[in-house]
Amino acid sequence: MFIIKNNYYFYTDNCDSINLDLIRIKKKITIIYRNNSHAEDTKRISNLRKACNQKKYKFYVANNIELVKKCKADGLYLSSYNKEFYHKKNLNLIGSAHNHKEIYEKQKQGCHTIILSRIFKTNYQNKKSFLGTTKFNLITQKYNHNIVPLGGINNSNLLMLNIVASNGFALLSEIKKKPVISNRLF
Repeated sequence: MFIIKNNYYFYTDNCDSINLDLIRIKKKITIIYRNNSHAEDTKRISNLRKACNQKKYKFYVANNIELVKKCKADGLYLSSYNKEFYHKKNLNLIGSAHNHKEIYEKQKQGCHTIILSRIFKTNYQNKKSFLGTTKFNLITQKYNHNIVPLGGINNSNLLMLNIVASNGFALLSEIKKKPVISNRLF
């Protein structure tokens, strides 16, 4: 069985860590480039942007408005810790949140999509809590924004996303660890 959603969000922290040729769906993919560990090579990021553009994928850059301008990204991704307001017209914003307070902050910042993290249990240290599908669905009823689940999504719980009240979902580490998951998605 497959998961059919309108939008798929993939995080990458390295221009080489995601193989765009494995993704066969057109116009439903958003690549979020999020790199906090080292300086960005603008040329490589621009090349990734061009590759996404050729395949008709959206490309967002995390927390760096200057890099968004340089590589002509489709928009800006605001991490949950980013509290800045960007008063630019025609700037698409995606936000990240972990609770009601952060969802409200991302709404005030003007995010059209909010990625809510951890829907399922993860193996990360110091990150024991998770929402589950019922709590996630209750949260999405309170807000009129597009709220997308992230966290703990793997092969064993992939079908649970069919009962989640969202038109998409986001993958971070699973797409890097097991690229086989893309075969079940597409």
